[in-house]
Amino acid sequence: MAAGTLVSRFLGFGKTWMLGAALGLGSTVNDTFINANNLPNLIFLLVAGGVFNAVLVPQIIKASKAPDRGADYISRLLTLAVLVLLSLTLLVTLLAPWVIELTTQGYSAEQKSLAVSFAFWCLPQIFFYGLYALLTQVLNANGAFGPAMWAPILNNIVAIAGLGMFIWILGANVTNPHTLDNWGPTQTFLIAGFSTIGVVAQTAILLIPVFRLRLGLRPRFGWRGVGLGQAAKLSVWTLLTAAVGQLAFLYVMRIATIPGTERLRLERAGDPAAGFLPGNAVLEVASQLYLLPHSIIALSLATVLFNRMTRASQDGDRAALRDALSHGLRTMAVATVFGALALFALAGPLGMFFSGGKVQDGVMLAQTLTILALSTPFMSANFMMSRVFYANEDARTPFYIQLVLAIVNVVAAFAIQFLPYNQIIFAIAILYTGGNILSVIVSAHFLRRLLGHLDGPRIANSYIRMGYAALGSAVAGAGALWLMGSYSADGFAWSGRIEALVTVVVVGPVMLVAYLFLLKLFRVTELRDLLQPLLGRLGRRSAPTAPADTAADKARDTAGLRGRTTPERATVSVDTGLIPRISGEFDAASFRAGPQVEEPAPDHDAHQTASAGEYLPSEDVPTTARGSIMREEIPLPGRRTFQGTAGRNPHFSTRSGGRRKKKR
Repeated sequence: MAAGTLVSRFLGFGKTWMLGAALGLGSTVNDTFINANNLPNLIFLLVAGGVFNAVLVPQIIKASKAPDRGADYISRLLTLAVLVLLSLTLLVTLLAPWVIELTTQGYSAEQKSLAVSFAFWCLPQIFFYGLYALLTQVLNANGAFGPAMWAPILNNIVAIAGLGMFIWILGANVTNPHTLDNWGPTQTFLIAGFSTIGVVAQTAILLIPVFRLRLGLRPRFGWRGVGLGQAAKLSVWTLLTAAVGQLAFLYVMRIATIPGTERLRLERAGDPAAGFLPGNAVLEVASQLYLLPHSIIALSLATVLFNRMTRASQDGDRAALRDALSHGLRTMAVATVFGALALFALAGPLGMFFSGGKVQDGVMLAQTLTILALSTPFMSANFMMSRVFYANEDARTPFYIQLVLAIVNVVAAFAIQFLPYNQIIFAIAILYTGGNILSVIVSAHFLRRLLGHLDGPRIANSYIRMGYAALGSAVAGAGALWLMGSYSADGFAWSGRIEALVTVVVVGPVMLVAYLFLLKLFRVTELRDLLQPLLGRLGRRSAPTAPADTAADKARDTAGLRGRTTPERATVSVDTGLIPRISGEFDAASFRAGPQVEEPAPDHDAHQTASAGEYLPSEDVPTTARGSIMREEIPLPGRRTFQGTAGRNPHFSTRSGGRRKKKR
């Protein structure tokens, strides 16, 4: 899974580099395509993403435990999902002009016409994103995790092929500028058409491992008793969280389209100031770069530690839950703190490398990246903190936090639109950075109420020492950059994209060596915790368990892994969590199954069987989430919970009025 993800990220950056070479990073055409190509993923997440992750995925995981491995149930579910996705995709595609009008601001008639053409090619991706998510979970439920992580590689290869053909036939933007005036259907097909073909290929290739499961899947109709309605009611908070986050993001993206419209007006007027206006393509590329340390390190580490958090939550052990959070925050920071300073120091060469060949575009990208880079540790820390809520089966608190962030984003974005055009993208980058910091503050407030305290002194001590080490490495990197002439307008790094890449390849290792040396000097023990799994994987030494894991925990984990071949839990998409989306790029990792979770042995006497007309047995493990005026139980999607009549849970004795007694 990790190898597939890394290769996919690498090819994704190759695709981004080629898109800049083909269209130019600071061009109106690129801005228009980025906006249209992001729409399918955003609309899917807004309308169906929360339902898929919070409702359908847990049902697939549970159905796979049936004697027929869920063949009948999954066939019905896939049939229903395909019909819904087709209807949604057809409706949204037919409404493409209205969708473009709603998600852009100030587009001229000519730019709007091109945006609609791109949208007609790109919006069908909605169907294939949804089908990909479902097929991924069918594979995950049967223990096949790798194919879904490698499938996006084919997507990137197809898109890169289209961009390569574009450059070969029509020329790169730096030698043959591509504008609205000389744009035609052939260019649209090579850019937008191949983008959609890549998504189709990504989904189609998953059919091969699905067929190899020999489940006998076929169209099946009749969905009474499937239980999706009840699951949706129980997941109301997660669905609301997804909707609020995506609506806020769409509004911010609407504001981000304003500079592109002004650039086009200035270009038509012959004003050279047009070259100094960054558009949403600059923001998109900077976002992809800024997300790299988080997606490689923080996501993986949070997935691993989620087991410990869930186990501690089930045991009611606040100290163990706090220790798992502290360990995760400190270990993750070894990579994210360095990543923040490295991106900050190398922003210039990275900007030039992805600039498409124009120095000014590279400067604007570098400026945007320096704003975003320093908030990388905050974004990853917030993601780790959100795992505590989900481990505690609390889907309501994340909604409140997302609501606060959404309000801040919308109000700030409304004010940003009145700034000078050349400041709008930079202001949005500042908004994202402030949002990441604010999310940590708000999450910490709710976590203190849950855990008492957050082990603050130890976390702060580790972050300060890592900060000093990262700052020292940044100084070493700055010295190396100065020696290579990177701080001069006509220096080596700014003389071309290949020279910029060479600068990154040379200076990056210098910074890394300096950082590792300073970590040793400052006695940052978390470095060992981060490297042990890697060293054990390479066979150099065994990978010992993290300090907070006891021998009993290790024995229980080992026993659980030996006796289980399918996951018990489905992850919630990153896009329905606490992190505001700052990239429209589709993330396949959002739909993979989560970690395995140890559960107590079921009480066979109290176990409920399926009632007539139902495909699945009733749930037999009670929720531990707090109730609300909307629902009496608010479980985490994927956790097995009692879904019967309120007050009738056989695992809990009740008094009159339906109040729970303490368990005897």
